[in-house]
Amino acid sequence: MGFLARERTVAPPGWNRWLVPPAALAIHLSIGQAYAWSVFKTPLEKSLGITGTQSALPFQLGIVMLGLSAAVLGTTVERRGPRWAMFMSLVCFCSGLLISAAGVWAGQYWVVVLGYGLVGGIGLGIGYISPVSTLIKWFPDRPGMATGIAIMGFGGGALIASPWSTSMLTAFGNTSTSGIGKAFLVHGIAYAVFMTVGVLLIRLPSKEFEAAKAALAKDRPKAVVAHNVSANNAIRTPQFWLLWVVLCFNVTAGIGILEKAAPMLVDFFKESSTPVATAAATGFVALLSAANMAGRIVWSSTSDLVGRKNIYRIYLGVGALLYLLLLTFGSTSVPLFVVGAMVILSFYGAGFATVPAYLRDLFGTYQVGAIHGRLLTAWSVAGVLGPLIVNAIADAGKKAGHSGPDLYATSFYIMISLLVVGFVANELIRPVNPRFHEPVAESATTRAGDAAGDGAAAARWNEAEAADAAVQKAADADESEGVVQK
Repeated sequence: MGFLARERTVAPPGWNRWLVPPAALAIHLSIGQAYAWSVFKTPLEKSLGITGTQSALPFQLGIVMLGLSAAVLGTTVERRGPRWAMFMSLVCFCSGLLISAAGVWAGQYWVVVLGYGLVGGIGLGIGYISPVSTLIKWFPDRPGMATGIAIMGFGGGALIASPWSTSMLTAFGNTSTSGIGKAFLVHGIAYAVFMTVGVLLIRLPSKEFEAAKAALAKDRPKAVVAHNVSANNAIRTPQFWLLWVVLCFNVTAGIGILEKAAPMLVDFFKESSTPVATAAATGFVALLSAANMAGRIVWSSTSDLVGRKNIYRIYLGVGALLYLLLLTFGSTSVPLFVVGAMVILSFYGAGFATVPAYLRDLFGTYQVGAIHGRLLTAWSVAGVLGPLIVNAIADAGKKAGHSGPDLYATSFYIMISLLVVGFVANELIRPVNPRFHEPVAESATTRAGDAAGDGAAAARWNEAEAADAAVQKAADADESEGVVQK
């Protein structure tokens, strides 16, 4: 694969590990544009004459493909290395935007769905998991913080993309297919350039770093994971499926508020003495996005200090109590409702950012990226389940004549129940049975191979280095002998 080959990605001695998080951010801030899809919904509906349900299809398909592609291609990403994965993400995600531009110009919305949802969604999945195992290898002492920095970018991508996309649509024309197509085109080109920075900057730890990294964790005994579990074995363990339930239900509870945030705030206070205007509710959405992003770095970094199991006790247990608080007293105070929802959304984002480190604690670093990819199928399920619960119950409530908080009472009770189930699942997680561990000799070989590629590729790389050293030694001997004779 030349430049994209795993062995070409190994860092030279002395490489600064703090250059790796910016490489991950370059990818995640770009693919995080998916969270700003709502900016395109109304312009597409007006210009192409489609319904609101139809305009949501690219985003929904993109999230489904994110989970599926991460699950299917996770092992390939581990084998090929982060630079190959980031490049493939660039190609798919940016191609999806360019295909969408062509679809809008041609007036064919199905092309937009296939471009942004199918092709772009594959780019989302590959890009999302591409830096995870690399960051964990570089930061054995602070894996939660490292993955939190990167995954924070995915949550924060919309904060950049939303105003930028709005400005472009205003400048190009948000009611014409020509203007929307130009916006997609600029997006595809600009994100390709930005993601290239990540492709060029990413590095795998060198052999020197691998040998010295134990010193980084000397003050953090729990940071050292002595065992490794393969992706195929991981899905055979109860720990994987318990964590799948934990992630799925935590995401379901958060996305249920996020997807319907603005109308929910308006409905809660419609009949109170302090009604909330629709325009003000838009600001509430921005606050939730900020909480989502901040929670990814703050709470995941905290998990390095208090432990992954304890931090999920907070996400799930406190989250359930906050839902109960909003249900009981939320309609009495706008600030109370806003702050409670923001904390719930911070737990939602933090769940994404902390789970790679939790996987690393349970299964080691051997194929943690592939395991993470398979776990993200929980996101695909939650992305459908959360909005479905909230919207279906609210719609049924309106038909029955309910209003205000009553529209959401049942869905809030469901969210509380899911969080409680997730809490119990987290409590049941124990260390992985040693029978699922990789053999010690194989794990040692794998750790050595991480610096220059895995499996046979690592062996060939080491043989080539030995051969080069032998040739150089012989040349030096000949040169020395020639000098002595002269």
